[in-house]
Amino acid sequence: MPVLGSDFTVVDACRSCGSAHLEQVLDLGRLPLSDGLVPGGSSREDEPVYPLTLVWCKDCSLVQILETVEPTTLYGSEYPYYSSFSPALVEHARLNVEGIIGRTGVGEGSLVVELASNDGYLLQWFAKEGIPVLGIDPAPGPAAAAEDRGIPTLCEFFTVQLAQRLVSEDRLADVVVGNNVLAHVPDQNAFVEAISMLLAPEGLVVMEFPYVRDLVDKCEFDTIYHEHHCYFSVHAVQALFRRHGLELVKVEHLSIHGGSIRVYFSRTDAPDDSVARFLADEISAGVLGSGYYERFANDATEIRSGLRELLQGFKSDGKRIAAYGAAAKGAILLNFCQIDDSLIDYVVDRNHHKHGWEMPGVRIPIHPPDHLRDETPDYLLILAWNFKDEIVEQQSWFPASGGRFIVPIPVPEVL
Repeated sequence: MPVLGSDFTVVDACRSCGSAHLEQVLDLGRLPLSDGLVPGGSSREDEPVYPLTLVWCKDCSLVQILETVEPTTLYGSEYPYYSSFSPALVEHARLNVEGIIGRTGVGEGSLVVELASNDGYLLQWFAKEGIPVLGIDPAPGPAAAAEDRGIPTLCEFFTVQLAQRLVSEDRLADVVVGNNVLAHVPDQNAFVEAISMLLAPEGLVVMEFPYVRDLVDKCEFDTIYHEHHCYFSVHAVQALFRRHGLELVKVEHLSIHGGSIRVYFSRTDAPDDSVARFLADEISAGVLGSGYYERFANDATEIRSGLRELLQGFKSDGKRIAAYGAAAKGAILLNFCQIDDSLIDYVVDRNHHKHGWEMPGVRIPIHPPDHLRDETPDYLLILAWNFKDEIVEQQSWFPASGGRFIVPIPVPEVL
């Protein structure tokens, strides 16, 4: 049996407002770390698991998990996520940069800082325009990859102390970008305080993260994992940043990652119409009340049962099933749904850093996409369903040869 990890703590108050009024939304049980890929053939008894409990703050509406795994455990030397392996994500970043440049007019005399800059997939687009950049990322592998492509990168966690150091070096940021990092931070107030310190007086903060309404409405339970401490509504993120002198001035809804929002903050309270519209829509939808979250656990259980029954039926008919995308959400989906190598023969992924490893918990081996042609399955479960269109296009030969794709979220569906 896997062992209970010891390197975690449990919060008893909201990560944003400090309220003790936390209400449980979903208990996912004891799960392995979503990016904790394991060497092939290693002992299951040595693999740690951690509780994973989703709650909702009645006072500020922030949805969050109770457990905090040590950051050095989550983002160690074997951290396998490299953004550049997804062409869709790279293009998404390019368009984001294009918009920021148009909005702010940053140029050769400016500084753009990205928090959790990964392998430089986003900052490269600023650099190509001659705009000075600085990446900050604690994962050694991705940070080294960014340096290799010419993106100056500090391999550190972004803290108040680091912000103070940069300010003392007169390195104030005209733009601070943070894509899919805010949710990863256990101490929300310290992180946003550091952003406020680093930001130039007329600067702009641009943050992007999965939207809690998409999480709940589409039952994207596999987006819940130990790296994601928080799941934001517009109300929750506005209250958090306002506490540190930054005002929400614009909100955009994006389709990426199953539904995200991009939010813009500055020191000037001059919001456009989008802010009031999103706030009003959240009130109408009931996001500020507990009733909105009550059906979530039941919906997740129904998806789990439906997906297992679907796969078991195919297996009973003698069909071969593989999966695409050794992603964090894939690890959560497989473990929560108890789908192991008795149902899935193997997983493929374009990221060569994951090849030869196994999915955590369920221990399904990971291969390059070419393995699909070597041992062609009848069905291909798309674990990285947030990049479904990209994957279907890449593997267009598969349905042409008679194969069928399976998409698990928001309901199990065979394409």
